[in-house]
Amino acid sequence: DLIAAASQQAGHRVKFVNLMSRQNMNEEIEQTIHAFEPEVIGISVRNIDDQVMNDPTFLLDLVREVVKECRNLSRSPIVLGGAGYSIFPREVLKYLDADFGIQGEGEAVFVSLLKEIACGSEPRKIPGVLVRGAAEISPQSRIKSLDLLPLPLPNVLMGSPDAYGSEEVWLPFQTRRGCPMNCSYCSTAAIEGKIIRKRSPAKVVESLASFAAAGFDRFFFVDNTFNLPPSYAKDLCQRLAAAKLSISWRCILYPHRIDEALIAKMAEAGCKEVSLGFESGSIKMLRSMNKKFEPEEVRHISKLLKKYGIRTMGFLLLGGPGETEETVEESFSFADSLQLDSMKMTVGIRIYPHTLLARIALREGIIRSIDDLLFPQFYLEPAIRDWLLERVAAWTKDRPNWHS
Repeated sequence: DLIAAASQQAGHRVKFVNLMSRQNMNEEIEQTIHAFEPEVIGISVRNIDDQVMNDPTFLLDLVREVVKECRNLSRSPIVLGGAGYSIFPREVLKYLDADFGIQGEGEAVFVSLLKEIACGSEPRKIPGVLVRGAAEISPQSRIKSLDLLPLPLPNVLMGSPDAYGSEEVWLPFQTRRGCPMNCSYCSTAAIEGKIIRKRSPAKVVESLASFAAAGFDRFFFVDNTFNLPPSYAKDLCQRLAAAKLSISWRCILYPHRIDEALIAKMAEAGCKEVSLGFESGSIKMLRSMNKKFEPEEVRHISKLLKKYGIRTMGFLLLGGPGETEETVEESFSFADSLQLDSMKMTVGIRIYPHTLLARIALREGIIRSIDDLLFPQFYLEPAIRDWLLERVAAWTKDRPNWHS
């Protein structure tokens, strides 16, 4: 939707199709291509797989069906982008047999690519663009201020809330890009960079107000670290509260540098639920993952969230380098003591390129090459593999709010 809005602003006629909720994708694609006759087809690839170690689902096969159907119906070039694509630009472009790919944020780059395609020019030098068959990809360029990029307008491309029927829709909204935390397993830096870049709080509230006026009242701030920097988060919440939009929202908190003043402002501004990714209750494992916080900091934050009536979903990430039976039991006991509303556990960690975890897995012989990670591979500490799978099953049996 962001790419479509940028293309519209540049003067292009755009048709936006959300295939996620369609029962018959091929029928939707056929109807759209015949009616619209696109000169360029863009496909956003959000996920490569479902990150489930036992019996993972490789999601690109479904995307390949979409690309194939577009090829059957149109000779127009196909451009790939999105978070999943950006982690594996060469591999995904080849696997899906598309014409171009854009690594990283695509609003400005896609518009530049459209211009080059229309002129019949060579687009290889556009930052972040990969051309099918080319050996090189130009380095990404990142806009310093997200205010320079357009936001979509309600009812223009996405439709109204009525279009989703009885489905409870939490509209995703991003206020910041980039993450400096450098967690050992995380791919965010490869997608968005390590420097936090922001939209101005005033622009965020203005956009949310337009969606609220159109009938959307639930939002999900998909920023990886909603609370960082704290001054920005407080300013945003204060402006949201003052705007009195009558909305509810969720966000993702990095459990570090959070005080009661921020939690109070979040509650006042309409926050109803947070995802608290503390990943482990063991200091040893937190350091192994390169986390900057300690368990007691998580405990303090969870108490504040409960005090202000904000539901909390916790996350545990088990089986990383150095994990032992003792550290797992520490994590279970710690998470249990927090009395969270729900818990999500992941056993085994998906290995992504350009991460510390990938280098460790290569050194330990768990993977053969960092360039061979498109098909899902996972790190699970070999010494506790069988024990951990059995222990997780036993632990969750009597805890209906724990899921793995």
